[in-house]
Amino acid sequence: MFQNQISFGLNIAKDATPAVLSKLLKVDKNISSEIKFEKGTYHFYPDKGYESFEYISNHCDLMVVSAFPIDGFKNLTIDGQGSTFIFHGVIIPFLVKNSDNITVKNVTIDWNESFHSEGLIVANNSKDKTFDMQISNTYPYEIRNNQLYFIKEYYEHTFGQNILFDPKRKAIAYNTSAYTAVSTKKRNSVKNNLDKIKYKYEFDLRAPEFKYIGFETNLVVKELKPGLVRVFGHKKKMPPVGLILSMKGEQGFNRVAPAFRVTHTNGFNGKNVNIHHAGGMGIIAENSSDIILDSFNITPSQGRMVSTTADATHFVGCRGKLVLKNSTFNNQLDDAMNVHGTYQKVIDILGNNKIGVRMMHHQQKGFVIGQTNDTIGLVRLEDSFFPYSKLTIKNTEYISSRYQIISFNENLPKNLKEGDLIENLDAYPDLLVKNCKIGSNRARGLLISNPVKTIIEDNFFNTEMEAILIPVESGHWFESGNAANVIIRNNVFQDCLHGGGNKGVIRFATDDNNENIAFKNIEITNNTFNQFDNLIMQITNTDGLIFSGNNIKNSGTFPMLNEENPAIKVNTSKHIIFQKNIYNGKAKIKLQSDGAVPNLKFK
Repeated sequence: MFQNQISFGLNIAKDATPAVLSKLLKVDKNISSEIKFEKGTYHFYPDKGYESFEYISNHCDLMVVSAFPIDGFKNLTIDGQGSTFIFHGVIIPFLVKNSDNITVKNVTIDWNESFHSEGLIVANNSKDKTFDMQISNTYPYEIRNNQLYFIKEYYEHTFGQNILFDPKRKAIAYNTSAYTAVSTKKRNSVKNNLDKIKYKYEFDLRAPEFKYIGFETNLVVKELKPGLVRVFGHKKKMPPVGLILSMKGEQGFNRVAPAFRVTHTNGFNGKNVNIHHAGGMGIIAENSSDIILDSFNITPSQGRMVSTTADATHFVGCRGKLVLKNSTFNNQLDDAMNVHGTYQKVIDILGNNKIGVRMMHHQQKGFVIGQTNDTIGLVRLEDSFFPYSKLTIKNTEYISSRYQIISFNENLPKNLKEGDLIENLDAYPDLLVKNCKIGSNRARGLLISNPVKTIIEDNFFNTEMEAILIPVESGHWFESGNAANVIIRNNVFQDCLHGGGNKGVIRFATDDNNENIAFKNIEITNNTFNQFDNLIMQITNTDGLIFSGNNIKNSGTFPMLNEENPAIKVNTSKHIIFQKNIYNGKAKIKLQSDGAVPNLKFK
């Protein structure tokens, strides 16, 4: 029973933002409350939204507005009762912070104008390196200094990141990597005294303040007639006629409006939520616990090829239960799910129990790695992917978005060195992904870096890249976490990697070139792989993997891209078992191994 109930009717539909805010900001945050909407369509504009500056993992850091700023609430339910919420411009619909037991249910979220744009390829010329693109009235544009800019209500973007879609399949185009990304930049030729600039501290060359150094514009765009433009200077194969090019602007500038941002919150439930678009991720959750998403769907609308312009779901430093079930994730421009912690670098040793750490990727700025008494692992990846020592946090001093000082309850180990990494060993979840449909999207299905427990079962995958990637990533994104206790069972993998990548449908990978074990206790059982290409799985740096009862077939849907590949590759691993599998694929070699596991055979 709710102690407080608030209802909204269709009379606020023209701009619901001020009416919602006026009541939400007056709610007693410490009592159980329910906000209900009469079923209908409601519009939300940024002009009268609640403003705050937000550092958001894997997004741009900026002053944003929100229609639902949920900060410090306990036991709040928002029930759309089947309503559609349409947002305009750069606005975060649900901004959930420092709260407990928040539920959002029975609502559809969309944007009036998308954060990406689309163009139909109508002609190409390989000799002149040009292609022509028809742009509908849905995507207003202008050309400035021979560059294409798409203009929205409150936003604009350049050509930027791009990929091809097949409108017949309404999915990423087969072998798109042969044609895209369309090359928008090239190395410049005129430089003077750049080598004399000295940086005292480490810096991120891909951060927005550095990313243009050494580059100039490569493309030239000319209008042939209104709605028809010609693109000059593309370096790859010319995009085929009939495909649709999706463009979303420059990386580092194009993730400005996730549908849900959840941070420092214990208990978040998303039930019967449909997200048709967002200028970033469907949901980004950080430093939160016990998140359950049930019938939480990401699909495009309004004839668009694209739903969200980044990941469907993304979880950083989350703990407790993390459940994703009965959901569909289609046509997003990045992974369906990414689960990981963060690596931060030790740059100062400040005493017996104190260190200074740096947030390494520019989209980790503002992230606080843990709370008092959390267990921190000290990691030196050239020696091991697992911590060589553990400490517990006493206090964290937030100095800046990039630099923090952490004090521990224990003394630092004598072998700690500047340059070592830290990770929060308590900030990983008990993860379940069940009965989900994932496909037609750019990039992967699931990226899982979780050493606690992971179950992936009864799902369908049809992804442009790997269906499941289990990585240790420390070279660019600094997404921490090895993997252990992973069960992958009863899933169907249909024609994954159709975008052109030469990788396994399931892949274990590290970006550090060593033979250290990173992954332990893996079970892959009773799955169906119906693939057009050969390579099913890449196993590396793994101790303990059972591959049993799986059925591998060749679908014949597309021509093979890598006919020379085996079905399975195994390197720098041990205790690997294959048993009771059925193989009806076309690979000449079923199993390719480096010999580290004696007498290893595919069975």
